Amino acid sequence: MSGPGLPQFSAADLAGLLTPAAAADALADALRGGLDPESCPRRTALAVPGGGELLLMPAASGSYAGVKIAGVQPGNPARGLPRITGSYLLLDGPTLRPLALLDGAALTALRTPAVSALALRHLLAAGRPPARLVLFGAGPQAYGHLEAVLAVREPAEVVVVARRPEAARELAAYARTLGPAARTGTAGDVAGADLVICCTTAREPLFDGRLVGPGATVVAVGSHEPGARETDTALVRRAAVYVESRAAALREAGDLLVPEAEGAIGPGHITGTLADLVTGRMPTGGAPGCPQLFKSVGMAWEDLAVAAALFEAAGASRET
Repeated sequence: MSGPGLPQFSAADLAGLLTPAAAADALADALRGGLDPESCPRRTALAVPGGGELLLMPAASGSYAGVKIAGVQPGNPARGLPRITGSYLLLDGPTLRPLALLDGAALTALRTPAVSALALRHLLAAGRPPARLVLFGAGPQAYGHLEAVLAVREPAEVVVVARRPEAARELAAYARTLGPAARTGTAGDVAGADLVICCTTAREPLFDGRLVGPGATVVAVGSHEPGARETDTALVRRAAVYVESRAAALREAGDLLVPEAEGAIGPGHITGTLADLVTGRMPTGGAPGCPQLFKSVGMAWEDLAVAAALFEAAGASRET
């Protein structure tokens, strides 16, 4: 952390302050405290030269306000740079006095798996753990989601599917250090999966949705663009669909908007929201007899809730 002046928290400073489970608790507390994701300001996106995108995500709730300025540059990995960059400015809610500047990429890398973990707490049926997790992707979000899933329910087997075989092998090896058996695989492995996590930059479906079993849960977090999707129409049409916010999903979730444009589903196809599950307006365990799909686009209220929890955790850490 920096010296006098506005406290600045690097990725290294933030590492270890909150587990994915603790970040999920912060999100749940915000929803149970009355935060309404449907009223959250929409994301502002600006195309920039070189094929990148600048995102502005403000939010205010309770004692805090804040804004994330994030860059998404698909060409960065080839330059040896992270695909997602940015910073988060946390403010005191009543006075709007700046409190801290947090590494935006590290914040995103924590809050996205935390959102998925919170959804899975309510969508996974009680009782036996999932026999097989199929994890699409091998980047930072894949690692974060692996740890987040293990905090909710440890599967017997993890199967990693990624474009680069060496990256898939590395993630599978890391998964084995955390407990479950793990191997690399193919998209066809979803046929025997209880849980499928998609955290990729794919713009087209990753697997045949007809292979997903009726009791399986699928989480897709890779895109917030209306024309990009990780899941196909076949899965969406037969699944009970849950989202962070109906308004946000119907603006940004290509996984839903593409099937709707095809005439396969209507805007009323969404079963429920994260707030419905967390506050008990809908039963846990998901709808019986069909797959469960949680589609996340990432929202500003989530960044604020996790940033505030990180700031408070940092303060508690300094006091002990």
